[in-house]
Amino acid sequence: MSYRISRILYPRLTVLITTCDRSGKPDVAAFSFFMPVSFEPKHVAFAVAPQRLTFANLREVREFVVNVPTAGTLSKVWACGSVSGRQADKFRLASLTPIPSVKVKPPRIKECPVQLECTVEWMGEFGDHWLVAGKVVEEHVERTDFEPLLHYTGKSFFKVGEKLEAA
Repeated sequence: MSYRISRILYPRLTVLITTCDRSGKPDVAAFSFFMPVSFEPKHVAFAVAPQRLTFANLREVREFVVNVPTAGTLSKVWACGSVSGRQADKFRLASLTPIPSVKVKPPRIKECPVQLECTVEWMGEFGDHWLVAGKVVEEHVERTDFEPLLHYTGKSFFKVGEKLEAA
């Protein structure tokens, strides 16, 4: 039996990635194929399907913002992950507030307590997705004492439970 990779490698941090096209029109999309890849300098990576508007925007403007939502914003995150930005203004649909970034064109999301402004360092195709690696050029950390939203698969998510410490 073969399982979807998302059903056997979980839970994964869910983030909202903001991008914009050449004219500055912003979009926001939910991603759980996301990871940190370097401490110093800070780099992050995420996987995106080439048919998504995020991918088209990254080809035009090689910048993005990683916005880390709280578990309490699941309905907003789901709206951003289940509707195409080609068909709807997801900021309005999800009642999210775009705020200007300091060093990149795409906006940050006010409702997210952590926002990382990034420039694309590399993009490469892997199977049915493209891996996008970005350098964090500005970070905004309002607070770290929140429950992140963790994705399992489909409509299933988790909240962080008990904290464990290695001996």
